[in-house]
Amino acid sequence: MTKHTANFIPDESNPLQEKFINYIMLDGKKSIARKIFNNTLKIISKKTSGDPEKVFSEAIDKVKPRMEVKAKRIGGAVYQVPREVKPDRQTALAFRWILAAARGKKGSPMAQRLANELVEASNQSGSAYKKKEDTHRMADANKAFAHFARY
Repeated sequence: MTKHTANFIPDESNPLQEKFINYIMLDGKKSIARKIFNNTLKIISKKTSGDPEKVFSEAIDKVKPRMEVKAKRIGGAVYQVPREVKPDRQTALAFRWILAAARGKKGSPMAQRLANELVEASNQSGSAYKKKEDTHRMADANKAFAHFARY
């Protein structure tokens, strides 16, 4: 697969990046999603003067939640039961939160918004990182209901 456009990076992405590109994709337009991702990596490399792929993977790792709460109905009452998050779901949630944060901001191109969110996440700030912190806080607050997890 060869392309002759100047902003295309051929076959250099790893499975994590390919999965992220699939999450960016809307309406089956993968080439547009790939362009957005490649432009995002370029913007990150200009901003941080470091390896953009390292910043990307670092951001994903820092946004992955370890704990979450799940609503469980027991005897007519609904409890928020804290539970550990499986690795596949951790990655999916991190992708989802980063993209939601980037899509939530308006006024600049998607690649720019995504680059900003990834850089902020790798620096442990930004909307997606805040979402992870809120999720952990919620799980901590509901530790009293942890014994309901086995039901």
